[in-house]
Amino acid sequence: MQTTPLVRKTSYTLGLAAVLTLSGCQSGADIGGMISAGTGLAGAATMSDEQMQQLGDQTIAQLDAENQLVASNSQYAERLASLTQGWENIDGNDLEYNVYQLDDINAFAVPNGSIRLHTGLMDAMTDDEVRYVIAHEIGHVALGHSKRAFQVAYAASAAREAAAASGSATAAALSSSQLGELGEKLVNAQFSQRQENEADDYAVELMQQYNLNTEASLTALRKLEAAYGNNSSFFSSHPAPGERAERLEATLNYGMPLKK
Repeated sequence: MQTTPLVRKTSYTLGLAAVLTLSGCQSGADIGGMISAGTGLAGAATMSDEQMQQLGDQTIAQLDAENQLVASNSQYAERLASLTQGWENIDGNDLEYNVYQLDDINAFAVPNGSIRLHTGLMDAMTDDEVRYVIAHEIGHVALGHSKRAFQVAYAASAAREAAAASGSATAAALSSSQLGELGEKLVNAQFSQRQENEADDYAVELMQQYNLNTEASLTALRKLEAAYGNNSSFFSSHPAPGERAERLEATLNYGMPLKK
């Protein structure tokens, strides 16, 4: 298994006390970095969709270069292609999927629609459970959570200062190391409890639209709870999986309204 700076940093944020936030914590990648970036967040917030797309494309390309992608004819790639058939565009978002050859149970999304899973997650979960994970990450993209996390990561990154110094309004002047740093901040970014709940709701609704087994959302979260406990993070940043499972179970089994 290839070990990269990204992998070393995220292996495993399952051990971080900030119970899942990519969630259950304040939204942000690095508060100290944000402060030192000064008005960086304001500048990042005004990035055009085209600039965001370009920066996202370059960032995921760098992450893919730093991590071993599974072979296109591997069982992982073929399984993922089957599970995401028909999910190439959801709610106007063009989506692209791939798998890193890593044992961690992890997944993340970039706001340009790129979603990455780890082989460890696919090994641990059934098809419907993997679909729930994918749908959850699609939710972060469609609801704008990933874009916000990306803006915060960019504002807290030296990449922003490098782009500003070059006079470039986009990421064209960024080096591979700067893009790698930005990617690390994005993967380690945290979503709020509300954003996590919204992404869970989105995932369940998307699965219902495709007549998929929504109970898989519960079993996936329970697997994570059994493996890591209810005080560990999930996907390198989300809130306690047991609490999320209980919330979804109340709705799926008893018809109780979802609590945001």
